[in-house]
Amino acid sequence: MVSGKNIMQALVLHQKGKPLALEQRPVPQPGPGQVLLRVLACAVCRTDLHVVDGDLPDPNLPLVPGHEIVGVVQALGPDVSEPAIGQRVGVGWLGHTCGHCRYCLHDRENLCDEPGFTGYTRDGGFATHVLADASFCLPLSASSDPVHTAPLLCAGLIGWRALKAAGPGRNLGLYGFGAAAHLIAQVAIRQGRQVYAFTRPGDGQAQEFARELGASWAAGSDQKPPVELDAAILFAPVGELVPLALAAVRKGGRVVCGGIHMSDIPSFPYSLLWQEREIVSVANLTRSDGKEFLELVGKHPLQVHAIPYPLSEANQALDDLRQGRLRGAAVLVP
Repeated sequence: MVSGKNIMQALVLHQKGKPLALEQRPVPQPGPGQVLLRVLACAVCRTDLHVVDGDLPDPNLPLVPGHEIVGVVQALGPDVSEPAIGQRVGVGWLGHTCGHCRYCLHDRENLCDEPGFTGYTRDGGFATHVLADASFCLPLSASSDPVHTAPLLCAGLIGWRALKAAGPGRNLGLYGFGAAAHLIAQVAIRQGRQVYAFTRPGDGQAQEFARELGASWAAGSDQKPPVELDAAILFAPVGELVPLALAAVRKGGRVVCGGIHMSDIPSFPYSLLWQEREIVSVANLTRSDGKEFLELVGKHPLQVHAIPYPLSEANQALDDLRQGRLRGAAVLVP
């Protein structure tokens, strides 16, 4: 018989498109190269929504979603010495790489041929405990607030990688002003850029939120900005926005698609792409991205808008994200 202290709670996806089930499970033991974490907080990402709703193919069911994890190391697997027991760490989407494919060997581990993804191919952080590869745990300050740190581990990181991919242009458009955009807008403004925020048409609350954080302009995605953009980043998973963003960027401008999933991009006239405009995507992040961004945020903290939910209310948090009711990021707290 398993004692109470060896039981964990987890929200489990058994069938795509169905609500998560709150279950009790034995606390797993870490294997070689792994650590066991006690989860302090796990933010709810739009990618979690894509997994639950079935937009992403072949999740490893039954599955515990969640990949923006702040936890404390509780046990070490064989031959693991770091991170130490009691250390606070963060775990993101990319949870494992092969280390030997051409991408891993050329500092592009985000494109690994045999990756493991937290909350998709392996159980994630919608739980009280989770296993993680020790080498993919990012060290966090013991004084960091778990609820406000968790969104940095994907929303912040994908925003950071997308911002780097956008290039150094001064006028930056952000399409979709949610968890990622509200963080990276602050970084861009500190870099001296002008941010132009695009929201769902008629979403005055999101537009007000963007202006409060320093955006120079905010309006619906059906509107044209008052200036030509040097670059645009799409966080909203809506393919119809790509031609609109191309029409908004200048000659030689760049449109960056920041999501892991997007609805189909409709056909558009070649004239929107001509004059050396570009469409690029970012994928999966790297550990280097994590260390770089967390170091930056450590020196220059961001205003993180986080809405805590009890772990048992994960389905409500997902639905609030699905329906566009969130201003910032939902965070599950065991």
